[in-house]
Amino acid sequence: VEGEISIAGPGEQRRVQCIPVRWKKELVAVLTREAPLAVGGRRHGQLERIYVEIFDRLARMISSGEFPFATEDAPTAESPRVGDGVVILDSTGRVEYASPNAVNALHRMGIYTSLYGARLDEIGVEETAIQRSFHDGVPVTEEIERHPAVIVLIRSIPLLEAGQVTGALVLSRDITDLRRRDRLLLSKDATIREVHHRVKNNLQTISSLLRLQGRRLPPGEGRVALWEAERRIRSIALVHEILSRDPTEQAAFNDIVDPLVRLAKEGVLSPDRPVRFSVEGDAGEVPAELATPLAVVITELLQNAVEHAFPEEMPGGKERRVRIVLRNDGIVVAVKVHDNGRGLPLGFSIETSEGLGLSIVRDLVMGQLGGSIEMHHDAGTRVELRVPLLR
Repeated sequence: VEGEISIAGPGEQRRVQCIPVRWKKELVAVLTREAPLAVGGRRHGQLERIYVEIFDRLARMISSGEFPFATEDAPTAESPRVGDGVVILDSTGRVEYASPNAVNALHRMGIYTSLYGARLDEIGVEETAIQRSFHDGVPVTEEIERHPAVIVLIRSIPLLEAGQVTGALVLSRDITDLRRRDRLLLSKDATIREVHHRVKNNLQTISSLLRLQGRRLPPGEGRVALWEAERRIRSIALVHEILSRDPTEQAAFNDIVDPLVRLAKEGVLSPDRPVRFSVEGDAGEVPAELATPLAVVITELLQNAVEHAFPEEMPGGKERRVRIVLRNDGIVVAVKVHDNGRGLPLGFSIETSEGLGLSIVRDLVMGQLGGSIEMHHDAGTRVELRVPLLR
């Protein structure tokens, strides 16, 4: 429906076009287009006339329930933009009109032939998307890559009348720079993964050398020190192994904790004194710079529990247990390590502890990570860490 209405009083009129919007044959809305009345007999230019004609064709599709298309996805990076080039095709697929932006996009593809009356495949443009949209009656998007390194996004939108395809609206956009940035990001991600992979391999080599060297030493403090160093290096290598699988600089920390638990099981002093480990909760994704020191901290706490928490004989034949509880609220990562062993010695304080393992824990958590650590006697020993995600 089209007519004239007064907006704010006499002498101020607008031309208003009202278009019913239908969905599944039901009227769901009304789309209006308002425009000032022509003054002084101004004539529309070709570009404006063409765009008004396109609007009228789309308006008829809207009123008949043929547009928007039922199969159309939610807006994405491929959705139409104001600066897209416009090509109008007739029912036979021949060019009726090409906007200046569309002509420029074709020029960047090395195509300078006259478009009018020609099919796009006759001038060297791939028509797969256009043919599919004509055949299926739905929008189809395709990227066309031409050398030297020009990529144009083509979106063919069929124009329908009474369910029949009477032409197509073809939108074009040069996305060369966008795809170049995408490829640079992919290259950067691959490089980061390769760096983590090589660091992991180097750390595993160092770990193997320390293990071999430790076997050559006589039993005593020297051998124990090498084995402890080897275990710490293996825990760091585990973090780099996880990071080498993911292009982001984030690590799913539970994927790191599980192999750390297996590492702690290997450190159990005697098969006659087994320790049962359990992991609860979810630490979520943590940054790489936090994952590495936190993995070392958990390794030290688990090893400390294995070596010092449990007596030779558990009272009442109880099972030796170590629980690891993880939590991430988006602000702080919290880790709790709780064993059911003999508990803390009288007067113990982590601030004054001189053991190397707990010194490493204290320095990493409180110094490097800016977190807090608490140790409590609670039917065994309970260690609670809180580390901020953002500093």
